[in-house]
Amino acid sequence: MKIKKTVLCLLLCAALGAAALAAGGTEDPLVSLSYLAGTFSNTVDREIEQRLDASDAAISSGSGSGSTANIASSWTEQRLKRGDCLTGSIGTSVLVLAGNVQVNVSSGTVVDVSAGTTVSSGATLSTGHRYMAAEDTMAQFVVTGKTAVVDYQGPYALSYSGETDYNAMASALKTLHLFQGSLTGYGQGYDLEAAPTRLQALIMFIRVLGEEEQALAWSGTTPFTDIQPGSQAERYVGYAYSKGYTNGYSATQFKPAGAVNAYQYTEFVLRAMGYSSASNTNLSDTLERAVSCGVLTAGESAMLQSDPFLRAELVYISYYALDAITASGVTLASELESKGVFTSGELESARSMVSSWRL
Repeated sequence: MKIKKTVLCLLLCAALGAAALAAGGTEDPLVSLSYLAGTFSNTVDREIEQRLDASDAAISSGSGSGSTANIASSWTEQRLKRGDCLTGSIGTSVLVLAGNVQVNVSSGTVVDVSAGTTVSSGATLSTGHRYMAAEDTMAQFVVTGKTAVVDYQGPYALSYSGETDYNAMASALKTLHLFQGSLTGYGQGYDLEAAPTRLQALIMFIRVLGEEEQALAWSGTTPFTDIQPGSQAERYVGYAYSKGYTNGYSATQFKPAGAVNAYQYTEFVLRAMGYSSASNTNLSDTLERAVSCGVLTAGESAMLQSDPFLRAELVYISYYALDAITASGVTLASELESKGVFTSGELESARSMVSSWRL
């Protein structure tokens, strides 16, 4: 209890310190000694006791949903999806690392500590900025994009929506050795909020083929001057080029960091399933053919035509392609399992991670 009270005291003092900026008048904007010794100190004591009482009551009853009885004593990172909500009160700090998050202030004030300004209710938070709920504040931080990575500290409550869970699909594909993520230091390196590159799409294509081991063992040269000799990228690109899976951007350039769109990646998946080849350069009907082959639903095709193509969409297509029947007459998952890419146990574990419905 003593440790808990100390942690809560530090968090509340920080929040009240932000709120105290408004305690002085226009002629004396600095906080007065009487305020610090009186109102400020008394408010801290009162809030600590109230929080501890609420936390203890929630623990005793086994409840706490819809309250901020939980306390993160240190910065805690979490991947969230659209509609997920983190509710905060006095002392709650929030840092958006990736994605779009909106704050709805029910009462009180949320301060952008990084910019030294207050935040309007309904505003979209800036990534990399630290936000804090000041005195007498109740606010909801709601994910408005498909995914987001949020760091938080202090009193909080989390509620989860039933929206499409791209984060779970990424974790499932990682379990199946089909998705590894990047070296980004947050969000498990999934980077679902970023646009995929041509190289990343090619690597996913090779994994969906079940041929990553062969690609990494490849040795040779490529005609592409923008691929570093001896690099891992060269092995992936060189292998795919030697197998006729890709033609490159031109005769001498691959453009590994170039953007890839939904049509291009879906065409890769159709090739992996035996429904297309590198000789097909007309991608105008790619999504339509993917629907006909059972790789996409009509709703997914519509989504891919209207939404920006991010790594979240790449993960979505790759995950549900596992259920589709290949040109060989079996599911893609069955083909990959037979190739030893993953085991039946790993597939079962991956399936249990995703509970949201297809579009």
